Formats: sequence, structure tokens, C-alpha cells
Amino acid sequence: MSDKNNIIDYIGIAGNKPKGARPYFFDDPAVERVLNITMAIGMELAVMRERMDSMERLLEEKGVMTNEEIDNYIPPNKAIADERQQWHSEYISRILRIIQQEMEQIKNPDKTLQEIADDIDKM
Repeated sequence: MSDKNNIIDYIGIAGNKPKGARPYFFDDPAVERVLNITMAIGMELAVMRERMDSMERLLEEKGVMTNEEIDNYIPPNKAIADERQQWHSEYISRILRIIQQEMEQIKNPDKTLQEIADDIDKM
């Protein structure tokens, strides 16, 4: 959003989780984490790839710019480079949210100490 009064905390939103225990599909929690991270990246990449393909085709079709110009683009100022860096930070936060949530669970456990110790032993 461009309206400064309506700033969205994307990093905070990335940490949102549903109520109740997270469903696990594999016996090894490490495998589960890797799968969750991989799926988050895959979903982000699929959406981004489709949008980029649409934009590149439209730009070239309308004679606005070529794919070569897009491939060779360098941000002309620090503000654009900073904006891209902010996006990267938000993206990584979304991808690694499962690890963030598990760290929060350790800090504020709903589980007993024995349940946490059992989970750690499984890793």
C-alpha cells in the first residue's frame, strides 16, 4: 500500500498461525520443517513466475520494452534498492515462518517441559 497511514506489518502477519496444534505428516520434525519451507517457496515462486510472464509478454507485445532490457535492469537509486531489500526481508520471513513459530513455542510453551524434551529428542 502506498498510503503511509495504512502500513501493513507483513513480517508480523507472516508469523500468524491458526489456533491449536500444527498438523505433522512425517515422523521427523526436521523433514516437516524442510517440507514447509520448500512449499512456501514453491507457492511464492509459482505466483511470481506467472505474474512476471504476463507482464513481460504485455510489455514486449505493446513495444514498451524487450526482455533483454528487463534482464539488464539495474536500480537507478538507493530508494529502489532499499525497497527491493525490504521485499527480500519480508519474503524470507514468510518462508521461514515455521521456524519462527517453533522458536516462539519454545519461549512460550503450551506444552509441558517433558513434551518439549520429547520433541527435541525426535530431532
